[in-house]
Order: sequence, then structure tokens, then C-alpha cells
Amino acid sequence: MKKSRLIIILGVILIMGSVWYLRSEKITTLQNTSSTEEKEYIKWVEFHVTCEAMEKAYRYDIDTYGKEVHLNWVCLLAYLGAKYGGDFSRYKASDMDAIAELLLCGEKTEEILMEEMKYYSYYREAYGAILDGMVGEYEVEMPVSKETATASDMSESSEAEVSETEWKKIYGLKAYHPIAKGFPYSDYDDFGVSRSYGYKRNHLGHDMMGQVGTPIIAVESGYVAELGWNQYGGWRIGINSFDGKRYYYYAHLRQNRPYAEGLEKGDVVQAGDVIGYMGRTGYSAKENVNNIDQYHLHFGLQLIFDESQREGNNQIWVSGYELVRFLYRHRSEVQRNDETKEWTRVYQIKDPVAQAEQSGM
Repeated sequence: MKKSRLIIILGVILIMGSVWYLRSEKITTLQNTSSTEEKEYIKWVEFHVTCEAMEKAYRYDIDTYGKEVHLNWVCLLAYLGAKYGGDFSRYKASDMDAIAELLLCGEKTEEILMEEMKYYSYYREAYGAILDGMVGEYEVEMPVSKETATASDMSESSEAEVSETEWKKIYGLKAYHPIAKGFPYSDYDDFGVSRSYGYKRNHLGHDMMGQVGTPIIAVESGYVAELGWNQYGGWRIGINSFDGKRYYYYAHLRQNRPYAEGLEKGDVVQAGDVIGYMGRTGYSAKENVNNIDQYHLHFGLQLIFDESQREGNNQIWVSGYELVRFLYRHRSEVQRNDETKEWTRVYQIKDPVAQAEQSGM
């Protein structure tokens, strides 16, 4: 009898031990899975792609659009990023020509590049987070020239007048330069330089010095995520791209009238819209104070691979200097309303992504 009880007790202990072991294994597996998942998104990006490299890659993209092999400009830049280890001081135009030729003749594909180049996938995702939304199909309003001539001036030279506009579908650069066309500015590569107001830190943006009241332009279509006063940035605007990968930060806007009339948090804006005006507000806990020495726009670009990177110590900010140089080719033309003293864009666009967002609201 005692022997039977002992066997039963040992059996119960064995069963309980097995259950505990299986639960422990499950917890460990879940913990390991969670740990693995945390490492899946990109934690750091440096963007040193030169304007010249972007220009050449963009031209390949445009020239091959609609053809049997369409070269994506971000893929070309990602290949060079993997080849150079992100160091574009080594950039040679011939390197891009070589890979473009191999892709066009079919000797290489993006899938082959992913297999052959250890870090291609990383650079494709990293550079894509910055550039993917900037090129695509959209409609743009364009002027139509009309020749006007009457019997009274037949003997004189007739003049061309822009009397109306038309909508045209195009494939090309949808992103705009952050400063309106016709307004001068000066800049240099100041990303990472020291700042001391409040606490010692690095400058995580690109400053463009200009005149007070210069119209500031939305670089990409998106929605207004932040609008108001910040101790460091003064009057500022934060705009999220629709895919959630980019956060554009425009700071030190004009005292008293910093924003485009009617702009509110949550609004959808299209690339090329006037969103605010250059000033020198900031460096003050008190609102509407000019504590910055020089009128300028602080333009910042933050990348988001995981929502945990939006705030705190895990933020990823990249240099905008070369990108701004590239975007200089596409500046938004603006006009002034003398009654309201507001500036607005002259020619509208229809960005399919922005229209889809607006229709869904």
C-alpha cells in the first residue's frame, strides 16, 4: 500500500515538474521572440548621399519610367550606399552608370543585389525611409500661353499672355524645397554642430538664413502633427508623412504671425503649400519671444521605423543639407494677397496620396 502511494506521489511530482518546465520554456521562447522583434527595425541612420548622386539617380528614374526596365532612384543610391559603406565622399558617377547598365540589360536585379551585397537591404530601407515618397505620379496646374493680336497692332510685335492654366499628369519630383521660389537664403552643412541653450547638445537639423516673413513651404504632403510654441524651436510646425516614416520639423517661425492663415493641427497639406513664415522665435519659455540672433528656418527631418522612436532617446534625425540642395530644382512659386498680406502658392498640385487621405477623413 505504501509502495503504491509512493508511486502515485512520484507520478504527481513528475507531471507537475513537466508542466512547470513547459511553461518556463514557453515564457523563455516568448521573451526571446519579443527580444528578436525589438531588433527588427532600424535603430540608426546617417544620410550622406550627395546632391550630385541624387541628381543622377533621379535622372535615371525619370528617363526609364514607362520602359521595360524602370530604374528606381532609391535602389541605385542604396547600391552605392552598400558599396561605399554610406561614405559618399567616395562617389563616382561611373559607379552608378555601371550598375545602371547591368540592371538595364538584365544581368542584375534588385533580388540579386539583396543576395550578393550584405548591407544592400539595410540601405534600401534606410534611404527609402527618406526618399520613397518624393517621386511619383501626380497632376500639376500649369500655365497656358496664348498669342493675342488685334488689327490695331498687326504691324507691331504681338505679345504672349498667360491667361489660363491647365492640369497635366506627370511623373517626377513631388517634393518641394522648404523655401519659396524667388526668396534668397544662405546655408552651410551645420548638422551635428554644438548647441548650448538649455543644455549641451548637437544641432539636429539644417538652418537656412533669410529674410523675416519668407514663405516656408511643405516639403512633402502630410498632416500637421504639431503646431504651437516650443521653448527651443519657438513657433514651429511638425508634419508627418502619410506613411508615418518621416516627420518634418519647421522651427523659429515669425513672431505674431508665424503660420499660414487658417492652418490648424490635424490639417492635411500638400507638397508645395505655404505653411508659415521665417522668423527668429525661440530659446525662451515665454511664448512669442525673439531670442534667436538671426532670422532663419530650422528644417529638421526625423525618421520613424518604430513608434518608440518618436520621443525620447531613440530618435533618428538625419542631415538635410544635401537633400535641400537637391530640392532646389523644385521650388514652389507663390503670390501675395495685398489685402491679407498672406502668401499662397500660384500653381496647385493633385497628389494622389493626399487626395486619398482627404477623401477618407
